Amino acid sequence: MSTGTGGAMPSVLSIFADESGEWGKRSEYYLITLVFHDQSKDISLALERYRQSLADYGLPDVPFHAGPLLTGHDAYEGMSLSERKRLLGLFVIMTRRLPITYRTFVHRKSDFDDNRQRFEAQLKRDIVNLLLAHLSDFHSYGTVKVYYDGGQQIVTDALRGGIEYALSIDAIVYRDASPRDYRLEQVADFLCTLELTCEKFRNGEQTETDNKFFGDWKSFRVNYLKPIRRKRLES
Repeated sequence: MSTGTGGAMPSVLSIFADESGEWGKRSEYYLITLVFHDQSKDISLALERYRQSLADYGLPDVPFHAGPLLTGHDAYEGMSLSERKRLLGLFVIMTRRLPITYRTFVHRKSDFDDNRQRFEAQLKRDIVNLLLAHLSDFHSYGTVKVYYDGGQQIVTDALRGGIEYALSIDAIVYRDASPRDYRLEQVADFLCTLELTCEKFRNGEQTETDNKFFGDWKSFRVNYLKPIRRKRLES
């Protein structure tokens, strides 16, 4: 991951969080993605190139939301499959250009026997172990800002508990984050979907929609997963 820089101005690390799934019965998997960005690393050029690419192809610059993009719902309703594929491809290119790292934690909910407390404890351990593995890097920042839209309490509690346990509480600023307002929150959403798709392919659970967008397992791995995984932060 990027480390803080010296100098008069304190360095700032942003952590954007997003989840895929929920604790009820509607989803088999639960994922949390954390996207890390050293604010001294400029992202404006990558974002501008993305906006220009959208304009060049005559595509709308809507807040990226992977689920509706794949299914053609919400802001993507009425768009053709080829247009949605192009939107996805351009977002992938932008993500590859961004000076970020990320980590996604993937769990099958059935492994926890419907025990919400066990599951939340595991999410907290995931976060703590990752932070402790890179503790000197995280401590090199003057401020750590965590952005999450607060959509699910189980994620909010795991984030607060994990980060406050591993890092100095005085260095943490919590802010609500809507994907509409933050491009990196949209990146977190995309990475959640990418890692969920990976898990489905590995277990032979991919859907017709997955096949339409990504092709077979080999195509998905070569064209999508492998390039993005270069940004994965290991614990």
